[in-house]
Amino acid sequence: MSINKEAIQILGISLSSCTFGDIIREMQRRIQAREKGYISITNTESIYHATKLAAHRSYINHADFSCCDGVGVVLIGKMQGHRIPRLHGPDLMTHACREGVDKKWRHYFYGGKEGVPERVSKRMSARFPGLVTAGLYSPPFRQITRDEEMAIVEQINNARPDILWVALGLLKQEAWVKEHFDAIEAPWMIGVGAAFDFHAGTIKRAPVFFQKMGLEWLYRLAFEPRMLIRNMYSLNLVLRALKEMRRK
Repeated sequence: MSINKEAIQILGISLSSCTFGDIIREMQRRIQAREKGYISITNTESIYHATKLAAHRSYINHADFSCCDGVGVVLIGKMQGHRIPRLHGPDLMTHACREGVDKKWRHYFYGGKEGVPERVSKRMSARFPGLVTAGLYSPPFRQITRDEEMAIVEQINNARPDILWVALGLLKQEAWVKEHFDAIEAPWMIGVGAAFDFHAGTIKRAPVFFQKMGLEWLYRLAFEPRMLIRNMYSLNLVLRALKEMRRK
């Protein structure tokens, strides 16, 4: 079966038209072939930054899959006549962990606060018995030396992961993946932001009703006031898309 990763352009940023099934099949193919790739989890804030930062735009546009992770992106797509499937980062983790059990995929959890990667591994292993955790690492909240960086890369490579999940927060995790892509031997690298906190239970995810209605942002805003700034980025992007449409 061919992979459906047809690119849809939103303000010059690529988004993949595909399903979780498409992604899992391609992940399996590359893991078997030991070919390397990466996946961008692309929400509205990420697109906003991509319109301003060439390096971030390049990261998204060169990803093997650019997964729409935001109702704002879906809305902009509808305004432009596109149906963009929403592929939420935490849900991709769930699919990959579940599907990877029988395939013996090796997962490495990199990022999050101290103790968070361990909680992610423990809780996902409880949900999906047989899950293989190749390694865990929570980087310190300070500048890492070059020697430390090289040691971390060596540690990851020695663990032989099939998937390296990276949770360092938007922009930082994407820059980290791009910087280390050549040195790290894992077939897949995926920056997933807050997905670690959701799966670890350190941040409560919105109930299914809010998720299906595309109101997860509203639920998070109620419990995390800092999300107001991120939502302003999303509003700015929607308004820019509307303005561009009027020009055409």
